[in-house]
Amino acid sequence: MAEITILTDNPNSWIIPYIEKLETILISKGHYVDHIFGIDGIKIQKDIMFILSCEEIIPKDKLKFHHNNIVVHPSKLPQGKGWSPLAWQVLEGKNEIPITLFEASPKVDSGKIYLTDTIKLNGSELNDEIKQKQWEITLKLILNFIEEFEGEFISGGIEGVEQKGKETFYPKMTRKNNELDPNKTIKEQFNTLRIVDNEKYPAFFDLNGQEYTIKIWKK
Repeated sequence: MAEITILTDNPNSWIIPYIEKLETILISKGHYVDHIFGIDGIKIQKDIMFILSCEEIIPKDKLKFHHNNIVVHPSKLPQGKGWSPLAWQVLEGKNEIPITLFEASPKVDSGKIYLTDTIKLNGSELNDEIKQKQWEITLKLILNFIEEFEGEFISGGIEGVEQKGKETFYPKMTRKNNELDPNKTIKEQFNTLRIVDNEKYPAFFDLNGQEYTIKIWKK
């Protein structure tokens, strides 16, 4: 049995319903789980913390509260560090997107790598389906990590692999990333439509000084 913290810093994140399911799974396996919403909640020494959908960089003094502090990031690190790497790669037209489970460090997305996998898309998925597939692989990596390393992370004996190669960074997405060009075809801009959220950040375009919103669903 392990004592596990799950940290998110946005209570409105898309990942919250999935984390609730993760809590249920972990508790059913006999683990103790505490879900917190911000670094101020890191107050008790525990075995492992999963840092999921967090925008804050966790300071070193907070990382010391757990034997391991784990992040799951959808890119092949050290490439694709930074913001919204899955969405950026969908915009680039990629359908096989690496995902990396690694140790958090004070320097963003730079810790040792423990496990990797791949999110496989077919090019037709919209935002909710993309997030679903992202979560399925994230959950698989989390459960594999606990199963493979449970005895070791309690003793602090896990050996990860240092990141190698040239690092690249994705910038934070803005509303501009959801803008469509009325002079281009839907097919040309379909990947933009795939990553938008119909309610929180829908696609839009401007024509003759008037802005229009577009929402997309599968039939």
